[in-house]
Amino acid sequence: MTLSTEAKGINGHAVNGNGVHGHDPDTFTLKDAPVENLRPLRVIVVGAGFSGILAAIRIPERLRNVELVVYEKADGVGGVWHANRYPGVACDVPSYSYQYTFAPNPNWSALYAPGSEIRQYLEGVATRFGAMRFIKLNHRVEGGEWDSVTKKWNVKVHNISTGETFHDSANILVTARGQLSEPSWPSIPGLDTFTGKTMHSGVWDTSYDFTNKRIGVIGNGSSAIQIIPQLQKVPGTQLKCFMRSPTWISPEFGDQGMEELGFDPKATTFSEEQKSTLRADPELFLKFRKVFEDLGNTIQSTTILSHPDQVSSQSFFHSSMTTKLSTRPDLRSLLIPTFAPGCRRVTPGPGFLESLLKPNVAVIPDPITSITPTGISTTAPSTTTHEFDAIICATGFAVGQAPPFPLLGRDSTPLTEHWSSFPQTYLSMTTSNFPNLFFLFGPNSAIGFGSLTKILEALVDYLCQYIRKMQKEDYASMEPKPERVADFEEYTKTYFENTVYMDKCSSWYRKGDRVVGLWPGSTLHALEALRAPRWEDYDFETVGGRGGNKLGWLGNGWSVTQMKGQKYGGDPSWYLNPDEVEIPVEGRPEENEKWGRRPWSH
Repeated sequence: MTLSTEAKGINGHAVNGNGVHGHDPDTFTLKDAPVENLRPLRVIVVGAGFSGILAAIRIPERLRNVELVVYEKADGVGGVWHANRYPGVACDVPSYSYQYTFAPNPNWSALYAPGSEIRQYLEGVATRFGAMRFIKLNHRVEGGEWDSVTKKWNVKVHNISTGETFHDSANILVTARGQLSEPSWPSIPGLDTFTGKTMHSGVWDTSYDFTNKRIGVIGNGSSAIQIIPQLQKVPGTQLKCFMRSPTWISPEFGDQGMEELGFDPKATTFSEEQKSTLRADPELFLKFRKVFEDLGNTIQSTTILSHPDQVSSQSFFHSSMTTKLSTRPDLRSLLIPTFAPGCRRVTPGPGFLESLLKPNVAVIPDPITSITPTGISTTAPSTTTHEFDAIICATGFAVGQAPPFPLLGRDSTPLTEHWSSFPQTYLSMTTSNFPNLFFLFGPNSAIGFGSLTKILEALVDYLCQYIRKMQKEDYASMEPKPERVADFEEYTKTYFENTVYMDKCSSWYRKGDRVVGLWPGSTLHALEALRAPRWEDYDFETVGGRGGNKLGWLGNGWSVTQMKGQKYGGDPSWYLNPDEVEIPVEGRPEENEKWGRRPWSH
């Protein structure tokens, strides 16, 4: 008995070349394959950031007979952490809550690790767990089109190193580009005419020397909040910061956790002795991680408008900012918002407010009218031209949009057209009319508070189940039903109506009146929603057409576990192994359902 497809099946029935039974309405033949049905599939992943690396680890680990390639346009892995090199770039949540659960790092140098250290962590994980063998660096995907005949995605790829452009194809196309991968340059007339140095926070020139330079910084979002304190310290710099939107600057998120652990919340740099202690004591290290994880997962109430926790947090932030800006009532009125914290991303910003008080920093609230060859022009109260040697655009990223390369679905429909009003997805991962297209860290998959990295892990777990279902049950394509996509949009819109995210502010979370950046709920809500796929929400197309017996995937009556010496053979009595036996918890049945215990269905 072999697992290969022969001209005749085990019962002498004819089978076609790919092992799938024919579809003669009067004849049914068995597929000559075991019930596990390890049909070969090819998967292309675009991007090798947090989620792309994770896909390159989990897919080979959990699936068999899947050919995988990850195309990354940069010359290294890490995604946003590879691209962002601006001074002060760092994690703005405790690093112990910003790592893979299966690769905890006790060696972070600080509670809020610098970007270079996060990049090194991701590079290390990719190497340690074998992801690099699937990742092709310096390969930029330039487009993809669904072929309704072959049931595959045809993908155009440019090899940046050689200049070669070639075409690849896959059963499943995964975009793992993330929401913070495409810099958003400001739409200011004359931007391209400036003769000095222009750079975006997401495309930083590390070779540029800012010493004794006149610098204009546009924006006051998360990146500007980290950049300004660093540039202010450079000898001889004169900064003018163009800020028109108020923003909440919070105390560091980890302060409460540090106090709970008995650490000084101001001493956020860890000594070698502290790191050694965490390495040597797994129980202490787990406690350390859980303290910060618990904090992030238990403050969802602060996102609900008028909730007592939201009201008290706003009062606390207001008091903190007022104290730090006590000598500058003009900055207080400009920077302290009236909208609720969280409407725009709340950023700790250590040293940011203090840097605005320094003599070499000026805050310009006037509207920018244009950029000239020598600087920035503003109006109100009067027209003024500010002369600069360098202009920094800290203006964020294009969020909640289709990728910057064309993706054509059924009937050659462009994704940009499909999402012309706003991105519409099913549970953030798939969309109708685009079969076998899967989004990792796509629209509505980020989180306001809680663990983003665990959501990414849940998305990749779902992806593995998605691939396995196609493989095992002989599906050529899967796509969410249009009505389920509409249902998710309605649910998302309704959920956010009474949250801080719909308050009166300008935020990358939103596109018009829709929140397109965030998951509609908490991290824990997302984990439960994604844990067990509802396949009834999908439309399926079988290999070879829709005709024939839909249970042909049952194969020839055999299981691979019976087949000695085969590549995927296994233990014929696997169900007796201790790790496979579920033993009921002793005591009353209702105790098994208490929170914190895993019911059998988990």
